[in-house]
Formats: sequence, C-alpha cells, structure tokens
Amino acid sequence: MDSRKRSRIRFIGLLTLAVALAVAALPPIPQPQQYHAFADQRAWLGVPHFLNVVSNALFLGLGAAGLWRLAGDRLALIDARERWFWGVFFFGIAATGFTSAYYHWTPDNAGLFWDRLTMAIAFMGWLAAHLAERIGVRAGLALLPALLLLGPGAVVYWSLSEAAGAGDLRPYGFMHFYPALLVPLLLWLFPPRYTRAGDALAVLVLYAAALVAERLDHWLFALTGTLSGHTLKHLLAALAVYWALRMLQRRHPVGDAERARAPRSPRRPSSSTR
Repeated sequence: MDSRKRSRIRFIGLLTLAVALAVAALPPIPQPQQYHAFADQRAWLGVPHFLNVVSNALFLGLGAAGLWRLAGDRLALIDARERWFWGVFFFGIAATGFTSAYYHWTPDNAGLFWDRLTMAIAFMGWLAAHLAERIGVRAGLALLPALLLLGPGAVVYWSLSEAAGAGDLRPYGFMHFYPALLVPLLLWLFPPRYTRAGDALAVLVLYAAALVAERLDHWLFALTGTLSGHTLKHLLAALAVYWALRMLQRRHPVGDAERARAPRSPRRPSSSTR
C-alpha cells in the first residue's frame, strides 16, 4: 500500500472518529411519537394504511432479484468474495419488505424496531461494498462483522433506551446518515475498480429525495389527495435499490472497459498468406 492511500485511510478514520464524537456530544434524541401518525390512514381490502403497507412489496421483489442475480453468478465481480457485501445488502432490502409492511400495518415503536433493524443491515452491506471496492476486499471483509454489529446494535440501543424511558436516536442517526457522507468521500479519494461509479451517487440522491418526501408526508397527501409523502418515500427508496441493482448488472471492471475502448492493432497476415 502506497503512502498516499495510507494517508487517505487515516483521514477517513479520523473523520469518522470526529463525527462520532460530535454526535455523542449532542443531547439524547428521543423518538417523536407523532412520527407514527402518517397522513394516509386509508384501508382497503382489509389492509390498514394500504398504500404504505403494500408499497413495501417493491423492496421484497428487488431484494429477491438481487439475491437471485448473485446466486446465479450473473454479475461481473472481480473477486467472488464481493458477493458477501451485496448479499448482505439485498438480504436487508428483502427483509425490509416484510418488516416495513409489518410496521406500517400498526405503526408503533415495537414495529419500527424491526423496520430499522433490517434497514440497518442493508445500509451496512452497502457501506461495506464500497469500502471493499475502493480500499480493498480484505478491508471490507474485516470491517463487515463490525458494521453488522454496530448498525443493528444502534437500533437495539435505541429500542432499549425507549423501553427505559430515555429514548436516544443518536447512534442510529450516526449509522444511518454517516454512510451518505462516507461513500462520496470514498468515490472521490480512491480510484474505482469498476465503471459506472456515478450510479452510486445517483442511489444516494434518490434516497435523499425519499427522505425529503418523508418529511412532506402530510403536505403531499393534502396536495394530491392520493399519494402521501411516506408512500412516495417507499417508491423513491425502491428506485434507489433498483438503481444499485442496475449498476451491478451494467458495470464492468475498469481494465476491461479500457481494453474495449482501445483501438485494435491491424492483424498481421500469416506467413502462409500471399
């Protein structure tokens, strides 16, 4: 490993520590109970909060599609061990299809725990995949167990703090939002191993749009009378997952792409040709 790469890894480590300390310095952040009061309360076919529940089928389908692609060796991966990272990501997405539907059926903290737990698994798989691609597969494999402990662990901590009457979302907020800062930094500081690196930024933009839609839940439902901001959040987040799967299907190792673009030298005639 050259000195430039080592210095950039140290920078990432120091930045992560600084952000973690800044978050720890904040006062505890409890879960607002009005979060569960979604704008669209309509039921249909016996399903309460129908659109918020059934829109989660997109996560189940996309997660299953990603796992099927991985199992069938249909993705161009330089190192077969990279399947671990994307497998965790798509497993978390597919599981979120169940847990988010369960939460939206009867929104409360108990259901939200399972929803956030599976989302944390997906986020950690996404982050580990980019750490592996930009820093190295060995680094990604070494960090994946820690990430799978810290991400879901932050959700467990939040749930226990709520049960103790002193809810605290700080660790979950850090594990949820910090990857959105870290992944663009990884894309900027370290060279790509695959083409279509810009698709990772598109995924982040789509997820950011989903979070904005969530904040506009009641306003959008009042405006449209049909589509709430939270249902739109599910649609945009599912589009982000689709874009990640699309990236994996269409990208190639950087060396292969360069060879494909390089002009071919003219073939020399064989000695038997006159």
